[in-house]
Formats: sequence, structure tokens, C-alpha cells
Amino acid sequence: MVVMAEGGGEPQPRGTHRLCRRQGQSHGQPGGPGPSSSGSGPRPRSGTDLRPPAPDVRARPFRGAGEGGARAGPPGFIRAARTALPEPQPCVGTAQPGPKPGPKPGPGAPAQCLTLLSPGMESLPEAVLIRILAAIPAVDLVLVCRLVCCQWKNLVDGAALWILKCQQEGLTGAESEEDAENWQNFYFLSKKRKNLIKNPCGEEDLEHWGEVENGGDGWKIEELPGDFGKEFPSEEVHKYFVTSYEWCRKAQVIDLRAEGYWEELMDTTQPKIVVRDWYAGRRDAGCLYELCVKLLSENEDVLAEYKSETVTIPQDNDGNWTEISHTFSKYGPGVRFVRFEHGGQDTLFWKGWYGARVTNSSVTVEP
Repeated sequence: MVVMAEGGGEPQPRGTHRLCRRQGQSHGQPGGPGPSSSGSGPRPRSGTDLRPPAPDVRARPFRGAGEGGARAGPPGFIRAARTALPEPQPCVGTAQPGPKPGPKPGPGAPAQCLTLLSPGMESLPEAVLIRILAAIPAVDLVLVCRLVCCQWKNLVDGAALWILKCQQEGLTGAESEEDAENWQNFYFLSKKRKNLIKNPCGEEDLEHWGEVENGGDGWKIEELPGDFGKEFPSEEVHKYFVTSYEWCRKAQVIDLRAEGYWEELMDTTQPKIVVRDWYAGRRDAGCLYELCVKLLSENEDVLAEYKSETVTIPQDNDGNWTEISHTFSKYGPGVRFVRFEHGGQDTLFWKGWYGARVTNSSVTVEP
């Protein structure tokens, strides 16, 4: 049996105590001002449902791996994002209410892009927009601006923007403009261009040089111009290496990745690798000189090689400095190291240092 509640409310089961009914109201039972009256919070428990209420996870703060509940992102997240840049989202048109967009435009049709800057930026003439973008650092152009919209992506990937940046920074010349196929690569390679040979003039004795072969009395560093020698063409060079009466050789191995030239660049763009060296002899002694440069793979397999002929400098020569150079191009994928080796000896077998003189060696990666 059931009895009617006071005031004409819903019937209550016989034997239910008033205190229980009051507690039921406080826990959200019908007729009480519990959380259920506001429409939020956990569902009320029925008189026959003995299961505990489900926990309310909405108020539970997220706690990551870091201290104080801060999220701890995966290691290298920023680096991975910068090395694997996503393509920008398809252009979505101007953000105005209206009918549903029609079919996608065909190739070559002008694309309307939703920029993230002030209204009217997308309506600027392209030449003006290029000049604005040219004032932004190159890294930000590639990592940030390129992802704004399709129009900006096309400008960053195009030639006009990078030609302007090259002109502004004095990186262009008659020869470079004719040879440049990808102006973005040209810009970055020009900015990175430097001599990858360390201690090329003997300012640090034999530091950074390996596989040193000390024939005769071995290598020696002397001040320019030296006995029976000539001044070097550049005033920035003050010293040179000199060989003895038996073959003296020394080498350096350049790790291209460690120098900032990533694998994709070397495999696809294959920028030019330019090798230069300077040699001379004493005016009162004859000598021999050789240069050998190899491009090596990850496993140090030889992918390309340049070896000069043995240069013979006669006795009673003029003592002038001579430059020798070679350019590697279209050498194929897989180049990771450059091995540079040079050496010489005298032809009179005089004790001391009467052999070939070398200085200002260089290896550069160029666009």
C-alpha cells in the first residue's frame, strides 16, 4: 500500500520515515531544491538503485607529467614541428555569412584567402605585400608566414620575394642571377656560406688537421713571406705550412650535417661544393705539390673525387702563389662528408723545410 503525501504530492511507500524523505530531498529527490532542479550535476539515485553515483569528471583538473598539473609535451615537439611543416589549410574565402560556397575553382583561378591580419590586408597589391614580407626574417617567413594562407604560401615559395631579399642584403650578382634555379635555396645557402676548413693558414699550428704525415723533418708553420718567398695576395693571410725533403701530407674530414647542411638539401638540391687551395715554392728550391678531395657517403664510400696532377715547381722559380680549385656539382644523393688532403715535398732533398708551401685552403657549399 501507499499513502498520499501531505499537500497532495506524489504517493510515498508505506513505512518510509520522514527523515529519510527529507534527506532524499537534499540529495536531489523530486520535490526538493537539489542539484537536479537546475539541470546540472549527477543524476539522482532512485529509491531502488543502490549503485554509487558516477563521479563528476568535469571539475577534475587535467594533470600532465609536469609539476603543478602543467602539460608536459613530448620531447622535441617544437623541433619536429619546424622540420616537418604542415601545408597550409585550403583557402576558405572571406569570413562573411552567405550562401554555401560553390565548386572549387580550377587551376589558375585566383584564390581568396582569409588572412590573420587586419582587414584589407588581403586586398593589397602583390608587389606591396612582397615588400612587407621582405622585411620579415627569413626563418619566420618559412616557419610562420608560409602557413597563413594560400596567397602567402605562394609568395614565400615564389622567386620574387627571395630575389628582393637577396638584393636588399647584397647577395646577388650577374653570375648568381643567371645560375639561380631556386631563389629560396640560393638565399639560405648564400647566408650560410663560409669556409668549412678549420685553421686553414696555420694560425693554430696543426690544430684540426688529422692523418698528418711528417716526412723528412715534418710540417712547419712560417710567417709570410718567408725566405725566398713572395707576399700572399690577401693581406688577411699571415702564415703558411711548409713541407720537408720527404712527402708531408695532412687532411681534414668535414661533417656536412654538423655544419648545418641537412640530408634533404644535399640529396635533392645538391648545391655546389667548391674546393680551393694555394701553393708556392721557394725561389731557390724546386718542390712537388698534390691535392686530393673526396665526397663521402654515410659509410665513407667515395661518391666523387678530385685529384690534381702532381705539380712540379722547378728550382729558380718566381716564388709566386698559385690558386688551384675544383667545383663538385650533380654528384648524386648521399654525400655526408668531404675529405680534403694536400701535401708536398722538395726535389733537392735538402734537410730542413725547402718543400711546397700551402695556405688559405677552403671548402665552401654554394648555391
